[in-house]
Formats: sequence, structure tokens, C-alpha cells
Amino acid sequence: MTERLTSLSDLAPTAKLPGYNRNGLKPGILHLGPGAFFRAHFAPFTDAAIAVAGGDWGIEVASLRTADVADHLNEQNGLYTMLVRDTSGTTANIIGPILRAHVAPRNPGDLLARLGDPAIKIVSLTVTEKAYGFDSATGGLDLKHPDIAADLANRHAPRGVIGYIVEGLARRRAKGIAPFTPLSCDNLPSNGAVLKRLVLEFAARIDPELREWIEKNVPFPSTMVDRITPASTDATYRDAERHTGRQDLVAIETEPFTQWVIEDHFANGRPEWEKAGALMVEEVSAYEKMKLRMLNGAHSLLAYLGYIGGYEFIRDVMDDVGLAALARRHMNAAAATLDPVPGIDLEVYADELIARFANKAIAHRTYQIAMDGTQKLPQRLLEPAAEALANGSKAETYAIAVAAWMRYALGVNRDGERYELRDPRAGEIAALLADVPRNGGAVSKALFGLSGLFPAALTGNIGWTEDVANKLEILIQDNKLPLF
Repeated sequence: MTERLTSLSDLAPTAKLPGYNRNGLKPGILHLGPGAFFRAHFAPFTDAAIAVAGGDWGIEVASLRTADVADHLNEQNGLYTMLVRDTSGTTANIIGPILRAHVAPRNPGDLLARLGDPAIKIVSLTVTEKAYGFDSATGGLDLKHPDIAADLANRHAPRGVIGYIVEGLARRRAKGIAPFTPLSCDNLPSNGAVLKRLVLEFAARIDPELREWIEKNVPFPSTMVDRITPASTDATYRDAERHTGRQDLVAIETEPFTQWVIEDHFANGRPEWEKAGALMVEEVSAYEKMKLRMLNGAHSLLAYLGYIGGYEFIRDVMDDVGLAALARRHMNAAAATLDPVPGIDLEVYADELIARFANKAIAHRTYQIAMDGTQKLPQRLLEPAAEALANGSKAETYAIAVAAWMRYALGVNRDGERYELRDPRAGEIAALLADVPRNGGAVSKALFGLSGLFPAALTGNIGWTEDVANKLEILIQDNKLPLF
């Protein structure tokens, strides 16, 4: 049996090692949610920054749910392999700044102690949209969210991300310790502002003075992150072992392209991420909106059409000339809703996106991208669709995308096989559709009624909703994926 990756000694020569002495690192960052995207984006940026600019910004990670990744990271002394794939081949990089991993449900006191430690200067997070516990209709706290409700009832023993952040800040305030900077890296518009609102609302409910202290002393920088990261497969682990000579149970694979735009507002220092290529800015919203609408919006469009059309991977969808052209047409429509983005040519950016989607070396499953649709649609598709209609556009590609999501929401593929929606509102969707005839008009009318999802600017536009219904009818009735 192959030895596990636990040290940097005697590795295969094809693996690129960290460009610094790991023994000099000290914990300065605590990251919540050590999933694949963190391991393909945040940790490599930090790894590269330390290699170029120095510093002792070691990372501790914490899983708020499952233990597998955290346990494997501890077993491997924080080391793992990042495979970078394109059509020219695969390179392997050993990523080194992770020092320790925590499993919060197993030992919540340990995580709370780290949040209260003055050595921790940044608490970053990639926990996905549904873990924040916000009400999609109001943007504020969802008091019915299980984690929010539990943590408000028992603030000193949190289980959710907002509860942990607030309790950690409360402990630091009580001890007279400088606050950490909460740094959201999730795909949410104005993610820092969203996190700030939720933290302040939570704090106000348990301690108004704590709320005032947080508002005065704690920055919540927003970020825009971009790197396509498919789920790891057996091929990922085999290739990691081939490149390193070691078994690696937390290896990940990703594309060469990577982008990180960060608002440069930190309470207590940060790594020199700009030396690794990050763009430190005063305001991130223009970049964020570009990415959400052009990349993520087109990705969702391709994922829903691709999945219901029988395509497993985005790269396969891009082999369909009609669908690839539709993706580019949607990017153009999304670009028309944007203000100028400093330093970015949107035509060139769209060309890059098409090439990235078509990358044969990246196996990004349509089913993976399709999950959590009710959390993703508003910022990726619905808000820009409303703006496009207000500006006199027919918003046709948005109608196609929404129709594709509605077809996907039926939960049955074209062969009659059922699949899980993997959406936090799957139960509500199923209830709405339970007794609805399977035609475009009836299904679209039911789903347009999903509370808090579709803005009135869309549901009140009769021409656009009819366009959605007509396109959905084609997707329901035609056994072959139509080209638009």
C-alpha cells in the first residue's frame, strides 16, 4: 500500500513543493469550510504569497459539519496536492500553509478557543450560500434557519457560522483583544456586506452593546473569487499519487485560471496576497457583478440545459455548437447590464470564459453546478434579467435559463428517472408542483409563486413570463434538447 502524503521529503520530482520553510509558520488565519474551493483558491494564494513575500501566516481550518476532510488533513500534517489541468497536461503543486484542522461538532470548545485567540487575525469562510442563514426575501437573518434558531437560543454553544463568528468576537471584546477580520469568500453578491448584516442582526438580538462594538471595530471586506473547481474523483487521487509518489485523500484538481479581488480593509493585518496576483481594491462590486452575471450566470444556464439534455460535464455541453453559441450570447447580454469594470475588457473576458468552459481537462459536472438553484438564481440570473427588461431588452437568454431551471426542478430526466434537486427549498418546490399538470404554463405559474425568489419586475412582465412558459413547454414536451 502506498505511503500517505505526510511530509515533503522523498516526493516524486514532478511535484512542486512550497517555496518556504513550513516550520516558520504560525497560525494567523482560521478558515471555516475547508472544501475543494478553499483548497484550490484561498490556500494556494496564501501559499504563493508566503513564498514570494514571506510572513508566518499559517492557516488552521475548521469543518462545521463533516469530519472527513479535516481528519485527512490532520493525518497528512496539513499537506495536500493541487492538480492544475489544461489541454497541455497536468501539473502538481503541494500546498503547505495549513497547520491544523478542527471538527467543530466533535469539539466545539476547541474552535471557540481558537476564535478567541489573539494570534488569529483573520477568520475566512467558504461555507456555501445556504450556511449563512439569511432570508432570501429580506436579506436579513432567517430566524427559522436551524442554525440561527439554535444559536440564538444557546449563544455560547454555537453550531452555525454566524453564531461562531459572533461568539468569537464577543469573547475577544470581553478580554480586550483586537477583533479578527471576517472574510467571506463565498459566491454571494457583496458577500462582506451580507456577512456584516447577519452578524450585526444576530449580535443585536443577544447584546446590543456587542453589536455597537462590532460595527465600530470590525471590517467586513467583500471579495470576488474565481476558479473552476470540479469535485475530486478517483482520477484525481490516482494522478496525485502518480505526481507525488504518495497517497493523498484530500487532493483536488482545478484549472490554470485564478482570480481574487479583495477589498483592502483589515483590522489586524493580512498576508501580502497581492504578491501572489490578488487585486487589492477599495470596492469590489464591479468585479463581483461581472463574475456572477457573466461566468456564474452562463454556467447555470449550461448546467440546467446540459443536465436535462443528458450531458454529464460542462465541457461536453460546450461540444454542442448551438449551446456554446447560446452561452456566448448570454454573456453578451449579461455584459450589457454591467457598468465599466476597471482594467477588464468584457469581450476578452467572455472569450476567456468560453475557453475555460470548453477545457477538456476539467470534468465539471452539470449536476454539481445545478445544485442550490434557489440560492444562486437571484444574483446570477434574476436581478440582471429585471435590469435588462427595464432597459428595453427582451431578456431572452434569461428566459431560456429560467425555463431550464424550471424543467430541472421537475426532478425527472427525459428517460423518466428521478433525481434529487439538492436544493434547500426542494420540499417547497415539490409541494408547489405536486398536483400541477406537466405543461409549460402550469409549471411556470407554480414556480413563479415560490415565495421570495422571483422579483415583481419579472413576474409582473407578462411578455417575459409567457416567453419562459413557451420555452419550458418545449423543454418538457420535446425529448431532444432544443437549440435556441
